[in-house]
Amino acid sequence: MRQLLPGLRALSPLMFSLALAGCASTTGPGSALGYYWQSVRGHMQLMQAAEPIDRWIARLDIPPALRERLQLAQKARAFAVAELGLPDNASYKRYADLKRPAAVWNVVAAPPYALTLHTWCLPVTGCIGYRGYFTQADAQAEADQLAAQGLEVEVYGVPAYSTLGYMNWAGGDPLLSTFIGWPEGEFVRLLFHELAHQVVYAQGDTLFNESFATAVERIGSALWLAQQSTPQARDAFATSEARRSAFRALTRATRARLAEIYEQKEAAGLDEQALSAMKLEAMQAFRAGYATLRARWLNAPAGAAPGATTAQVAGYDRWVAQANNASFAAQAAYDELVPAFEALFEHSGRDWPRFYDAVRQLTQQPLPARHEALRAWLPPPPPPQEPS
Repeated sequence: MRQLLPGLRALSPLMFSLALAGCASTTGPGSALGYYWQSVRGHMQLMQAAEPIDRWIARLDIPPALRERLQLAQKARAFAVAELGLPDNASYKRYADLKRPAAVWNVVAAPPYALTLHTWCLPVTGCIGYRGYFTQADAQAEADQLAAQGLEVEVYGVPAYSTLGYMNWAGGDPLLSTFIGWPEGEFVRLLFHELAHQVVYAQGDTLFNESFATAVERIGSALWLAQQSTPQARDAFATSEARRSAFRALTRATRARLAEIYEQKEAAGLDEQALSAMKLEAMQAFRAGYATLRARWLNAPAGAAPGATTAQVAGYDRWVAQANNASFAAQAAYDELVPAFEALFEHSGRDWPRFYDAVRQLTQQPLPARHEALRAWLPPPPPPQEPS
């Protein structure tokens, strides 16, 4: 379960200038040269730690659970190619034990009265709303600088990232110890998500890229669980997905309320004291809503399946404790347009190559037109319920 939000994934802004590989920078990691150097060095260390999965499986000194999971990964990788039309390349055919809790640590930031992410611009990815570091200390240093500018910030660990296929010549993106032990459904959905980034990537459009990959992971993991998994794994995933859906609904409603409050800054000319009071009320309501959800998850009614453990909700606890504008704005990138991509998949006859072609065509449009075209696929909101 990742630190930002269970089920939420992040694509690290890790694109390389290989010319930097031969020279270390004496500047800090937040400087342009320092940032590129830590990116190159960190990724090269990760790649050097990776070995082919078959070699790991053949070792006598690895735990049986790891061997079984690596074998499962091979099956899921083959399924991704045969059933989901995802790339058959070098990625996820090696494994690396990183001996740390995250692959990278991302920094996100937003103004105190807006849900607009601060962006960083890089040559290949374009402008994106997060910045990744290979050490938590470097990420925190960047966050501290942004906080000093008056922004709300968050630093969170990321279990995996994609190099978009650019590094397949060097062995591709490996499986990592940071997520290898996840429950089966969570594990395969992350694998499918990261492979989806290698199919379509729109430069500078985090919302589009992450919503697309999340749609692929949702559809793909449902197919995997139905066709390849056990009843126990399906039940575990369904329970986890029910919690995730309930939490998404709560955060979506809170985002809408916060956006409504911040719009009044311009429309009604509210002063900062009034805005702050309204924002505080919305955040208190959010945390109260989560407390109700959490109690329901932990305390199953008599005769029902066992409730969640505190370990299973720990990721949600951390997210709620740290939640701010940056958290909500970053989360929006992963779910806002997912229903539109799912509708487009259905319109494509559930044909993966046809779906991918339709998504590629969208990337040829300017960003505003692309988002407008996607939003046309969003299902209508449910009608308001009559009061009982």
